[in-house]
Amino acid sequence: MARAGHAWSRPAAGQGGPEEDEDPLDARIARSGCLEQHRQLQECMAERRDWRHCQEQLRAFGACMAERQRRQQGAQSPARPTD
Repeated sequence: MARAGHAWSRPAAGQGGPEEDEDPLDARIARSGCLEQHRQLQECMAERRDWRHCQEQLRAFGACMAERQRRQQGAQSPARPTD
């Protein structure tokens, strides 16, 4: 079975060094904390071959990424003084 991932963004076999083995998108998703939801979505897409059959996994991944973005924006916004 083929490894789930983003084949279109990986270098062709035999090109690039070991530091290029990891897909930057996969690394970014791993840092997001949503890797498990992404893995479940990828598995569903590999099995069903139609994103319309993977709505539950798609929504879970989207919700995880949206929550991460909300947390990140909250951490970056300056604290407001309380009166």
